[in-house]
Amino acid sequence: SFTSKQRKMKIVATAMLGTILCTASLPKPSAAVSSRTIASFIASSIGRSTSSPTTTSRNMMSTQTPEQKQSLIDCPTIPLRDGTSHPAIGFGTYKVGFIPASASSAVAAAGATDEPQRTAEDCVTDALNSGYRFLECAEFYGNEQEVGKAIKASGVPREDLFICSKVWTTTIEKGDDAIRAQLEKTLSDLGTDYVDLYLIHWPVPGKHVDAYKTVLDLKKEGKVKNVGVSNYAVEDYKELLSAGITSEDKPVVN
Repeated sequence: SFTSKQRKMKIVATAMLGTILCTASLPKPSAAVSSRTIASFIASSIGRSTSSPTTTSRNMMSTQTPEQKQSLIDCPTIPLRDGTSHPAIGFGTYKVGFIPASASSAVAAAGATDEPQRTAEDCVTDALNSGYRFLECAEFYGNEQEVGKAIKASGVPREDLFICSKVWTTTIEKGDDAIRAQLEKTLSDLGTDYVDLYLIHWPVPGKHVDAYKTVLDLKKEGKVKNVGVSNYAVEDYKELLSAGITSEDKPVVN
């Protein structure tokens, strides 16, 4: 049976899988990867652990076999529109080592513990050592510098990583220059020249379309490989398309 940690990872992986716009991106139906396949893959790749959440990642490494680590490195992928292979399993960094100020105080209190809290660098280091190669980051998460430290120390070649980040609402509201400045900060913090995927984190009314166009320009400059959106409703997506976004420039994920 799954441990509590593994159940959470199953939910996260299934949610990530659901964000991929499969019908627009996959070359043929047989390329689709089911959530059942992903859940089974996670269970077989990360081993078993009965320890508390704060120590699970370290115990996961100690019980993980080399074969399990390699299978996580070689996890199933989903092709994006341009042929980019998007890993179907990733390590999310929200509330990893840092809880954003606007996060619910009730949620923060629920996570209180007497055990020593580990940094985002510690947690991401464990994730990379365990075989994760897809890191899901964001400006809002407030820990990209710590994530960057872990990436640098890991020695994992940049070309073997798939890094996603997102631009937050307060930056979107400030316009083009602020978005560009934030991406530069993200790249500096993560220690990379580009991100594989950059998302509009929320569809800020009256602002998200121009923000999306700015990110498309950043893609042309080579700082972003693929552009997507997050938390969009159908109405938001239609608003984007009605602004003249071509088929070639449609978001690859939501």
